[in-house]
Amino acid sequence: MKRTLDQLASKEGRGTELITLYIPPDRQIHEVIGQLREEYGTASNIKSRTTRKNVLDAIEKTMQRLKLFKRPPPNGLAIFCGAIPQNGPGTERMETYVLEPPEPIRVYLYRCDNRFHIEPLLEILREKDTFGIILIDGNDALIATLRGRQVSVVKEMTSGIPGKHRAGGQSARRFERLREAEVNQYYKRVGGHANEILSQVSDLRGLIIGGPGPSKYDFEDGDYLDYELKKKIVATVDTTYVGDNGIDEVLEKAPEILRGVRYSEEKRLVQRFLYEVGHDTGLAAYGESEVRKALEAGLVSVLLLSEKLDMTHAIIRCRICGLTEDRLIVPHEMARFHLDTVSAQCKKCNNATLEVEQRALLEEFAEIGENKGVDVEIISAETEEGQQLLKGFGGIAATLRFAKAGPS
Repeated sequence: MKRTLDQLASKEGRGTELITLYIPPDRQIHEVIGQLREEYGTASNIKSRTTRKNVLDAIEKTMQRLKLFKRPPPNGLAIFCGAIPQNGPGTERMETYVLEPPEPIRVYLYRCDNRFHIEPLLEILREKDTFGIILIDGNDALIATLRGRQVSVVKEMTSGIPGKHRAGGQSARRFERLREAEVNQYYKRVGGHANEILSQVSDLRGLIIGGPGPSKYDFEDGDYLDYELKKKIVATVDTTYVGDNGIDEVLEKAPEILRGVRYSEEKRLVQRFLYEVGHDTGLAAYGESEVRKALEAGLVSVLLLSEKLDMTHAIIRCRICGLTEDRLIVPHEMARFHLDTVSAQCKKCNNATLEVEQRALLEEFAEIGENKGVDVEIISAETEEGQQLLKGFGGIAATLRFAKAGPS
């Protein structure tokens, strides 16, 4: 899905000729087709002959695809269709993409533009692990959970601590001691609620602590949070507020925080692989052929794939004699390779009966890993370790459960 969306994001059309259509699972197909017929009538009035033809063709193709469905799939449907220039004006080719998202689509959207609108699908693919949020200052505290962009405020509380001006008749030292004790009890109360609430979140990935002033640091440094919970603190952020406005401030900073968390995890995964390679333990494999053999043998514990792995696995097969040959092809050379192959003769039987099956190497390895019960990790190329994986090891590597036979 991620690779497909990257491809869609790179495509541009002339004028407003590209159709984006999102259909939620509770929408009736016949209603959508009815709206498209109305859009077809409206598009018939477009002045530019080329634009009119391309838009009408795209709407027609979209309706044809929709007629294959009696109802939307359980998670809804996304269709992208339009004339994409291949090599300048006049080289447009109609392309259609039909996607079933991994989670339900909540929005109905029809749009004609010079690009495909992939934002709703990108939102679905965003980080979905849960993060805890604790906002605290001297007066108030809030405990919430963050999953994707959805925030749930679970607990709000006040400190009940008097101001810093002492009552008449009290010495300054006695007043300060009493106030410190009340602050300590307040932090303990917040910590107790946080421990109880967040320990029940099974997929808690990390904890963000925020708030105005020094209270957040005093709370973080003290023994108020459970040891295991304290280990999950990923960021301490300054906010102007503690309530809803404070949550909004955390949300603004969350993408960078969560990206940093993921990068740290990716660095750890790649560094573990590099350790096994550097110490010649036999617990590492890399390269397309070696990792494929390790997967087939059930040796792989963690499969590391670069998100920039941009190769196509082509299988050439003769329909007459069954001869097969595997090739790895750069995607932009695939069209020429396909034409050259299907017009060539088989090396074994000399018949022009060759056919080509093709698949993105990243998708193929990810599927093999998932079918084998392997932990599949897609590694970005935005860290030094990610670049090492891509350029030094071909974008495919693995740490193994057991050492390979023979030298590593």
